[in-house]
Amino acid sequence: MIWSITIFALSLATLLMFFVSYCRSLTAASSRHPLSREVRDVTGIEALPSGKDFVRVTQLLQLCPEHSEDRAGLQAVGLYYKILNFAQSRFAQTFPALQDWTERELAGCTNFAVVVLDRRIALSRAILAQEGEI
Repeated sequence: MIWSITIFALSLATLLMFFVSYCRSLTAASSRHPLSREVRDVTGIEALPSGKDFVRVTQLLQLCPEHSEDRAGLQAVGLYYKILNFAQSRFAQTFPALQDWTERELAGCTNFAVVVLDRRIALSRAILAQEGEI
């Protein structure tokens, strides 16, 4: 019985490590994407996004037509954001270094959501322009 619990715990830890790596790769890739003036106006974010803007940006994303390519990444980053929020609220008082790291990661999650919003706005504009030509 102890071996099966140990194997299960190690499997969960490994899965969590891969999940965190996947989410960090998504957020890192989005950090290189320049944000359009339009998305800055819509979100009200002038400088770098903070973790506090994530909920508002995801609400704006729900107003845009969904794009199938973004769905899985957005769901993963949303779950990662929730895990980071939990870690920050529970452990940041005990481990001050965790506070800074989670703030950077939460800002990365928000930046990813802003980049997705930027793509969806551009896609919506392209569809409207195409319909106007017909």
